[in-house]
Amino acid sequence: MTSATNTGSRARGSASLKHRLAERGVDTKLLLLVPAIVFALLLFVYPFAYGIGLTFQPLAGTQDQWGGGIFANYVAFFRDDFIFDSVWLTLRLALPAALFNVLVSIPIAFKLRSKFRGKRMLQTLLVLPITLGTVLTAQGLLIFAGRQGWLNRFLLENGIIDQPLQLVNNYLGVMLSLIISGFPFAYLLISSYLSGIDPSLEAAAKTLGANWKQRFRRITLPLLAPGLATTFILTFVLAFSVFPSARLVGDASGETRVLALMAYRAFSEQLDYSMASTIAMMMGVVELIVIAFVFLGRSFLYKGSTGGKG
Repeated sequence: MTSATNTGSRARGSASLKHRLAERGVDTKLLLLVPAIVFALLLFVYPFAYGIGLTFQPLAGTQDQWGGGIFANYVAFFRDDFIFDSVWLTLRLALPAALFNVLVSIPIAFKLRSKFRGKRMLQTLLVLPITLGTVLTAQGLLIFAGRQGWLNRFLLENGIIDQPLQLVNNYLGVMLSLIISGFPFAYLLISSYLSGIDPSLEAAAKTLGANWKQRFRRITLPLLAPGLATTFILTFVLAFSVFPSARLVGDASGETRVLALMAYRAFSEQLDYSMASTIAMMMGVVELIVIAFVFLGRSFLYKGSTGGKG
């Protein structure tokens, strides 16, 4: 009898404790978040904080050359033309590549919404480059479009050109690589957002006499705007962090001297870990600025939600 009484008292005490915690907004199920929080702290927060700390520990040579004390790395970043110009060189690659992938994906995604024979095969071909990776894509470009590649040999043997076309080891080569590797992501994301738009909205507009341009401009585009913004941001970030393509099919010391290459050189060649960390942090700052402008522009176009599963 006493044992049963003690058991009942413990149960009531546990229940009342949960009730008191719930009244204070504390749910014991939140303890399930502890592993995720620890994981984020160890793999994201700590490395980020450590990287920021490194930026304020410049080498003595950097301080002597640029001054600025603990901010010498940032002074060097903005005053050294060889480093700072890489910001514009990277944007010159990433922005057009992301914009091209998004704009080309829109009509293709629209076309593939309907059912037709060979649709699955075409979709497979469109997303196949995802499986290749940037290194294999760059190698394929060198084999196909290099000076001794298949394309140049075919054109030369048929007398179409007199000199091999310079399609790689320059700006064009990196741009082609970014388009090939980034287009599948843009297409899949836009297709997903399109699937979340109710087709009955366009059908209703069509019955009211709206042509396809009016339906797209007044219905589809505003509903698709959040998805287009997200797709552009993701493809831009993917292109902005380009490294293998810029090194393998670009001009690493010239027009494709991207920020990732500058950080790699500071880290591996100059052994200046603090400067490499500074460049990496500034990469993040530039990306955040572009993302902020994209979200600002989207807010002027449409402030609602897609209203669907996309």
